[in-house]
Amino acid sequence: MSLQRTLILAVAALPVFGFAVSASAQSKSTPKAAPKAAPAKSNAKSSAKSAAKGAPAKPAPAVAGNAEPSLIGQFGTWGAYTATPNGKKVCFALAKPGSSKTNPPNRPRDASYAFISTRPGEKVTNEVSIMIGYPLKPGSEGSVEVGGARYAMYTQGDGLWIKNAAEEDRLVEALRKGADAVVKGVSAKGTETIDTFPLKGLSQALDKLAQECRR
Repeated sequence: MSLQRTLILAVAALPVFGFAVSASAQSKSTPKAAPKAAPAKSNAKSSAKSAAKGAPAKPAPAVAGNAEPSLIGQFGTWGAYTATPNGKKVCFALAKPGSSKTNPPNRPRDASYAFISTRPGEKVTNEVSIMIGYPLKPGSEGSVEVGGARYAMYTQGDGLWIKNAAEEDRLVEALRKGADAVVKGVSAKGTETIDTFPLKGLSQALDKLAQECRR
């Protein structure tokens, strides 16, 4: 399981995910310790689905390295989190789409998430990935459209990553300034999906994470 998937499932198990958090979570005060993270792989899908529906997820074992994600701020639909899997610090912003469509319509799928991570130990800053909620068609290409520009994304399993690494900084800057990001993909069964992620609050979330990851 990828680091992104592991952390997303851990956050999905937190009762605050997908809802407004208290003012204290948005302040400079140290947030309270997060509840236990997501279950093992066998129960991961059910936990993600429960969180997406707003139902409280059951406590479960922590992610690798006994690290649990901590919410350090909620900005619009974007949560800013830190975690230390295997002793290596990760700072990440996470959001669910505001709307999702499939063609043909009403095809079932798991929840999708936009994930932007910084891993100081690997010298990785603001890596954009989308966990799309279904196995993508092998060899297919996804895309992120924002601010009138389209960015090609390569596919692997149920994830999308930018195809041209040289464009990632430009994509992040567009995401900071844009109103919405439209993510498109094609499932292994040929279903086309369109997810629209509101971007309000993302810039503030990334600024918060940049401060946190300097420590």
